[in-house]
Amino acid sequence: MLEFDQLKLRLEGNEAELRDLKDALGYDRLKNEIEELEAKTSAPGFWDDTENSQKILQKTGKLKNTAEAYEKLCSTYDDLSVLIDMGNEEEDLSLVDEITESLNEFENGLAALRLQTLLTGEYDNNNAILTFHAGAGGTEAMDWVSMLVRMCTRWSERHGFKVQLLDFLDGDEAGLKSATLLIGGDNAYGYLKSESGVHRLVRVSPFDASGRRHTSFASLEVMPEISDDNDIEIRDEDIKMDVFRSSGAGGQHINKTSSAVRLTHIPTGIVVACQNERSQFQNRDQAMKMLKSKLLEIKEREHLEKIEDIKGVQKEIAWGSQIRSYVFMPYTLAKDHRTGFESGNINAVMDGDLDGFINAYLKQASLENK
Repeated sequence: MLEFDQLKLRLEGNEAELRDLKDALGYDRLKNEIEELEAKTSAPGFWDDTENSQKILQKTGKLKNTAEAYEKLCSTYDDLSVLIDMGNEEEDLSLVDEITESLNEFENGLAALRLQTLLTGEYDNNNAILTFHAGAGGTEAMDWVSMLVRMCTRWSERHGFKVQLLDFLDGDEAGLKSATLLIGGDNAYGYLKSESGVHRLVRVSPFDASGRRHTSFASLEVMPEISDDNDIEIRDEDIKMDVFRSSGAGGQHINKTSSAVRLTHIPTGIVVACQNERSQFQNRDQAMKMLKSKLLEIKEREHLEKIEDIKGVQKEIAWGSQIRSYVFMPYTLAKDHRTGFESGNINAVMDGDLDGFINAYLKQASLENK
C-alpha cells in the first residue's frame, strides 16, 4: 500500500546515518571503556577515595547513557521496519498514525544523538556560566537582558538542566543591568556556547510614550564552569574581596547580613560576584569558580592575545557587532548572523526555542574545524 511504502522509504532513508552514527560515537570504544570503568568499581579499595570514585561513577553513567541511546535507536529502527511490513501485509491503515509518530520520535532522537557527536571540545561536557550585561538602549536594554535571561532559562529547563541565579543587578526602572546564571548538566557549555556574543532587539518600546521603534543591545558571555581540581592557581594577594548585602528575595537572611561576595582579580581587573547562597563562605566558593573560569579563558587565549587585552575580546555592545537579531517590528524574525539560521516565530524563540540556532552553530563550527 502507498502509505506504508512511503513510510518504508522514509525509514530506510535514515539507515546510512544510523550506521555512520556508530562510527561517530565510537560505539565499540565506548563499550570497552564502560567495561574497564565497571571493572574499577569492583576492585578492592575503590571506595577509599570517595571523590575519585564519584568521578568514575559519573563518567560510567554518562558513557552508558550514550551507548544505550544508540542501542535504543537501533532497536526502534528494527521494530518500525517490522511494524511497517506487518501493516502493509495486513493492509491495516490504523497503524499509519502510530508508525508516523514513532518515526518522528526516532528521527528526533537520531538528530539529537548526532548533534552530541559535535561536542568534542575539552570543556563541552562542563556546566555553563552565563553572564548578561545591558548595552546601548537604556531602560529598553535592561528589559532586554531580563528577556534573554528568561529565554536561556526556559531552554535550559526544557532540556533538563538545572538553573541557578548566581548574581544580578536590577535596572533603574525595569529589567536587569546584569545577571549571572549557572546552568548545570552534561554538555551544558557545549550547547550554550553558541549563545555567546551580542544580541540585538528591535521593537516598539513599552517604555516610550510616543510608541517609537527602538534598537537595543545586550551581551552574553558563556564560560565553562571549572572544577576545583583544575590547575588554575590564584594567589591570595591577587584577590580583593568585598562583601555586601544581597539585593534579592531570599527570606529572613536577606539584607540582614553581608553574605554576598564580590571578587576582583587585581592583575587583570576581572570582577565576579555571587549572592545567591546563604553564607558568605558559599558565595565566595562559587565566585572563585567563576573567576577560575574567566582566568582559564585567558589561559586558552594566551597564544593569541595578551592577558591585559582580555577585556577587549568581547565585541563592543553597539550597532553592527551583534551575533543575532530579534525583530518584533515591522515584522517578526529572529536571525543568526553567523549561520544564517532564522525563525519567524519569535515568541517561541523568546520562550526558549533555541534548538535550531544551537544546531546550526554546532554544525557550522564542526565544518570550520575540519
